[in-house]
Amino acid sequence: MHFTTTIKDMVIDYELIRRDIRNPRLEFWENRLYLIVPQTHNDHEKIIQRHRRWIYNRYSRIQKLKYVWADVELVTGRSVEELKKVVNSFVTKTGKEIGVNPQKIGFRRMRTKWGSCSSKGNLNFNSHMRHLPDRMVEYIVFHEMVHLIELNHSQRFWNHIKERFSDYKEYETLLAAYWSLIQKQCIDQSL
Repeated sequence: MHFTTTIKDMVIDYELIRRDIRNPRLEFWENRLYLIVPQTHNDHEKIIQRHRRWIYNRYSRIQKLKYVWADVELVTGRSVEELKKVVNSFVTKTGKEIGVNPQKIGFRRMRTKWGSCSSKGNLNFNSHMRHLPDRMVEYIVFHEMVHLIELNHSQRFWNHIKERFSDYKEYETLLAAYWSLIQKQCIDQSL
């Protein structure tokens, strides 16, 4: 069911979806807000009101990204095996640069992030990275490798990132734009 809410100066459309789930959740897919609630839930507007700030911030960011999307183009034709070679070369390069090496490197499809670093020193990368240009792959690898030094997103972590990528915020914005485009492609073409 289709609804609309107004938060500050923005009118935001959203879809209400009822499913056999325990807890309600909010999701943005293809730049659209979805409120997914249990079958018996009867006060969806209360959830919207409770999460107004999050919705507003996320929606604002999506609106800003629309201007970035025009400059974003997915890499086509790169296999996961080719991605593994590119990632491994950046891991080797970065390892020499910052003096750390992962225990293991894995690849899988992830729904919410580009990569992860475990407390055991294992790195996992999203196989959708094959659609990114090399400079973005390099940034993600560097980001995850820095987690081998700082396992959180503290100021010390970002200081390490700034040493190599002083414009890291631009990379983060571009990654969000690529992610949205990949989500759209996944829905449209089953990437």
